Amino acid sequence: MHFSVVLGDDIWSQLGGIIFSWGFLQFIVAFLSFFGFVLTMAVILVLAERKIMGWMQDRLGPIHTGPWGLLQTVADVGKLLLKEDIHASQTDKALFIFAPSVFLAPIIAAFAVIPFSPYVGLPGVVIATGIVYYVAMSSIDVIGVIMAGWGSNNKYALMGGLRSAAQMISYELPLVLALVSVVMLTSVLAGSPGYPGMAGIGTIAIKEIQDFQNVWHPTGIGILDFLFQGFTPWAWFILIQPLMLVIYYVCGLAETNRAPFDLPEAESELVAGYLTEYSGMRWALFFLGEYGNMTIVSAIATYLFLGGWSGPGVGYLLGLGNPWWGLVGNLLAVAYFVTKVFLLCFVFIWVRSTLPRLRADQLMQYAWLILIPTTLFNILLTGLLFLVINSLGLGQFTNIVFLVVTAVINWAMLFAFIWIIRRATTATTRRAQAPAIRAQRREPTAGELPERAGAAGGQ
Repeated sequence: MHFSVVLGDDIWSQLGGIIFSWGFLQFIVAFLSFFGFVLTMAVILVLAERKIMGWMQDRLGPIHTGPWGLLQTVADVGKLLLKEDIHASQTDKALFIFAPSVFLAPIIAAFAVIPFSPYVGLPGVVIATGIVYYVAMSSIDVIGVIMAGWGSNNKYALMGGLRSAAQMISYELPLVLALVSVVMLTSVLAGSPGYPGMAGIGTIAIKEIQDFQNVWHPTGIGILDFLFQGFTPWAWFILIQPLMLVIYYVCGLAETNRAPFDLPEAESELVAGYLTEYSGMRWALFFLGEYGNMTIVSAIATYLFLGGWSGPGVGYLLGLGNPWWGLVGNLLAVAYFVTKVFLLCFVFIWVRSTLPRLRADQLMQYAWLILIPTTLFNILLTGLLFLVINSLGLGQFTNIVFLVVTAVINWAMLFAFIWIIRRATTATTRRAQAPAIRAQRREPTAGELPERAGAAGGQ
C-alpha cells in the first residue's frame, strides 16, 4: 500500500514537472501556432486571391461584407459550416466520406517539419530526414483524390480523379530531382570554413539546409552584425540553383492542381472534376487542403532557396542571451518567414491570373520530356563541375569557384529553359490548331460561290 502511494506520487510529480516545463510550454505554443496557421491560411489566401485577381483584371473583387470586403471569406466559412451535406444515392459511402480527410491529413502532417522561428516549431523540426518526410507526405494526398473520384460514382468525378493521379505522380519525380541539387550543394559545402557539418556529408534536414545559407561571422561592427548576423542573402541557394527553384515551383503548381495545371477540375470539361458530388464542409476540406498545399510548397521553397526565417536583426537579437530580446527576435523571424511564404503564394495567384490552362498532352509532355531530363542533366552537371574544379587544386578557393561557376551556368540554363519552353509551347499549340485553321481558311472560298452565283443570276 505504501509502495503504491509513493509510486503514484512519483508519477504525478513527473507529470507536473513535464507539464510545467519550458519544453512543454514551447510545444503548446508551437502546436497552437501551426494549427491556427493552417486553418486561417486558407481563409486569408482565398480573400487575397479574389482581391489580387480583381486588381489584375481591373475589377473590385469582394467589397460588401465587412470593411473593404475583408470579412467575405469569414462569411463563406460560416455558410459552408451551415450548408447541407448532400450525398448522392449511388456513391460508395465509405470512400466518399473519408476522401476529404485522407486528402487533408498528410498536408497538415507535412507542417510538422517546418519551423516558424528558432523556438517555434513542433518536435518534428529536428528530424534528420525532413525532405524525405515532406516528399512522402506530399505523395499520399493523391489517394484522397482517387477515393473522391471513384467513390462519387460519377464519370466526371472519376475522370478528374484519374487525371489528378496521373498529374501528381508525374510531377512528383521532377520535384524530388529538383531538391536533390540542394542536397548536393550541402554535400559540397559541409565541413568547409564557415559551413556546418562534416566534410563530404550533406544534409536532408530542413533546418540544417537553412544554416548552410548563413555565412556571416561577427565583425564587432554593431550595425553590420545587426543586419547580417544570420542573414546573408548573397549565400541563398536561389542564386546558385535558380533553375531548380523554378522547376520545383512549377511542380508545386501541378501538385496543388493550380492553374495552368488545373485539368482535374476543368469546369469546361468535367463540371468540377473529383469535387462534382461534394458540398458543404467536405467540399471545403478539399479547398483547405489545396491552399494548405500552396502554403507548404511555398514554405519548403522558402527554407531551401530563400534562407528560411532569416532576416535583419534575428540572429543578433537571439545572440544577446536576453529573453525579452529573444522574444523580439522570434517574432521578427516569424514575420520574415510568413512574409516570404505570402510572396510565393502571391506568385501562385499571379500565375493563375496570367496563364491559360494547358492541354492534357502539353501537361504530360512538359513533365516527362522537359522537366525530368532538365533536372537529371542539372544533377549530372553539378557533380561534373565539382569533380573538375576540385581537381584543379585551388585549395581554400575551391568552393567559392565552384559556387560562382555553378551559379553562372545555372542562370544561363534558366534563360535557355525559358526560351525552349516558349518555343515548345508555340509549336505544340500551332500543331494542335492546324486542322481548325485549315478548315477556317477553306470556309470563305466555299462561301463565296453562292454569293457570286446569286450576283450573276441577278444580273
